[in-house]
Amino acid sequence: MAENRRWWALVVIALAQLMVILDMTIVNIALPSAQTDLDMSDGNRQWVITAYTLAFGGLLLLGGRVGDLAGRKLAFMTGLLGFAAASALGGAATGSGMLFGARALQGVFAALLAPAALALLTTTFTDPRERGKAFGVFGAIVGAGAAIGLLAGGLLTQYLDWRWCLYVNVPIAIVAFAGAWVLLDSGGRREDARLDVPGALLGSAGMLSLVYGFSEAESRSWGDALVLGLLAAGVVLLGLFALWQTRARVPLLPMSVVKDRQRVGAFLTILFVTIGMFGVFLFLTYYFQRVLGYSPLKTGLAYLPITVGMITGSTQIAARLLHRVPPRTLIVPGLLLAAGALAIIAQVGVEPAYASHVLPGMLMLGLGMGTAMMTCVSLATGSVAPRDSGAASATFNTAQQVGGSIGTALLNTIAASVTTRYATAHAGPGTDRRALASRAAVHGFNVATWWAMGSLLLAALIAALVVDAHRVPVPEGRAAPVPEPVESTS
Repeated sequence: MAENRRWWALVVIALAQLMVILDMTIVNIALPSAQTDLDMSDGNRQWVITAYTLAFGGLLLLGGRVGDLAGRKLAFMTGLLGFAAASALGGAATGSGMLFGARALQGVFAALLAPAALALLTTTFTDPRERGKAFGVFGAIVGAGAAIGLLAGGLLTQYLDWRWCLYVNVPIAIVAFAGAWVLLDSGGRREDARLDVPGALLGSAGMLSLVYGFSEAESRSWGDALVLGLLAAGVVLLGLFALWQTRARVPLLPMSVVKDRQRVGAFLTILFVTIGMFGVFLFLTYYFQRVLGYSPLKTGLAYLPITVGMITGSTQIAARLLHRVPPRTLIVPGLLLAAGALAIIAQVGVEPAYASHVLPGMLMLGLGMGTAMMTCVSLATGSVAPRDSGAASATFNTAQQVGGSIGTALLNTIAASVTTRYATAHAGPGTDRRALASRAAVHGFNVATWWAMGSLLLAALIAALVVDAHRVPVPEGRAAPVPEPVESTS
């Protein structure tokens, strides 16, 4: 592939990945309007979000292997068309059940599309210098996609209609499909490969059970029998999946993917990073709209500093230093900076604090997360064999999705219980109930954000202890770039 064609291919891959990532948050701001329009109950409205993450997180490993078998380009293009069709169906929903089903279908096709996108990026850019730049862009997309989704959701909801938060995927997918048809290589189909059916069933069922259990914990409580049963079943099924993978003739997840210390460090780091981050996005959205009274558009605009920080950290820091310094010297400081940002954000009160706390916190958060996440993406896919790049990509995406599901359920449960205790403890005769409700909600948000900070600190500790490579692994058959000498000024 000529050099210009490779970079245009990156545009196509990044566009598709952006669509998948932002769709996890774009409907958040639109959800109140959709709930009213479709007459959803408070108990059922969570399925607009959960149906997507449940199918996406549960089917990623299977989607990655299907891409290995059928060819990454075919999987990528099929995922784009299916995602567009499911989005159109959701936008035209006449009832809550139709919308839930469409969101689940989006998750199914996203599970096919996302690992194919990352695998195509890995096989398209094999030169270490080019790969650093390409992963810088991709890391920025992965990190900033959630914030961009909130901005897009605000714009579309305020000026068009909540349905356009789904319809907007159709033209994006069509443009990406046309670009993929022209620009992408076939993506390395393996004629002799086979699908590990028992592994697919065990892995997908285990992931579905875990994600479903964590999503139900928010509305049912952690001690609920269904939640505990789902979580226990998920652990057992994943244990059986791991055992089967050591015996399968053609495993769904080759052990070489998870035996590499650097990749394991990247997977665990991204798991705990997303545990901390996804809940914080929801809290900030609530803080902007319910406490500060922001409109959907203003709420979306308020997230722009995170996007700016993400792009800067990925393309100007990580991409430039990726092959010059040990990866943990990028990941650990990046996560410590992000944790410090959450410590600032966790101190907001009911009075407006955007300029004093939220703005600097968001800039720090984006800068640190962009640097760390881009490096983790490179670690996760850097030296994997081409035939297993789909499985490695799917595992990375699975860690991200599962972390987001766990974080949303865990942090929201913490916030809700703390809010209830605070309101009960401070209620009394003559109390302004509305003011008390705002103070209690912000207090719950603050406590949950401290927990999110703890998750980022744990991710930093894991990266410091597990990731010990001298440099990010180089793709097979290529030599690491030699740093250019610095000219003397004397």
